[in-house]
Amino acid sequence: MTELEKMNAGLPYSYKDAEIRMLNRRAKDLCDKLNSTPTNEFEERKEILKELLGKCGENININNTFYCDYGQFIEVGENFFANHNCVILDACKVKIGDNAMLAPNVTISAVTHNIEPEIRCASMDLSKPITIGDNCWLGAGCIILPGVTLGNNVVVAAGAVVNKSFGDNVVVAGVPAKVIKTID
Repeated sequence: MTELEKMNAGLPYSYKDAEIRMLNRRAKDLCDKLNSTPTNEFEERKEILKELLGKCGENININNTFYCDYGQFIEVGENFFANHNCVILDACKVKIGDNAMLAPNVTISAVTHNIEPEIRCASMDLSKPITIGDNCWLGAGCIILPGVTLGNNVVVAAGAVVNKSFGDNVVVAGVPAKVIKTID
């Protein structure tokens, strides 16, 4: 199994692997290109995003600055909007449904480090997929951690740290996030 296959399977992998580093460099170059393209150049920005992301709808808008690790493991649906300073660390699949809105400073991280220092110091990472349903709104400064699944119509309050999964039609808030309201 290659390091890339391990990464996508959620197994410990070396982020120093040549293939992984090449894919990361490609994504960083495309992020730099996107972030240096004026925000009113919608068509040019959309073309860069189509090259960067694994899958995206036709109606996509991501404000500067945007960063990701690989891009190709990110799938976003129709009517996707991410405000300023969005970071998606996509060491494995990050799937976001239709009509998603991300406020400024949202971080979605499918990658983590091992808690054992020997493994962590050996340049080994772990990743777990993230799925975010349709019609979700992620508030300013919230953080979505590895392995989380959010159902449809979920609202994540500003500053929340989401470390577990939630079903449809809820508002979650806090550190760690918990349900504070059900949406009818």
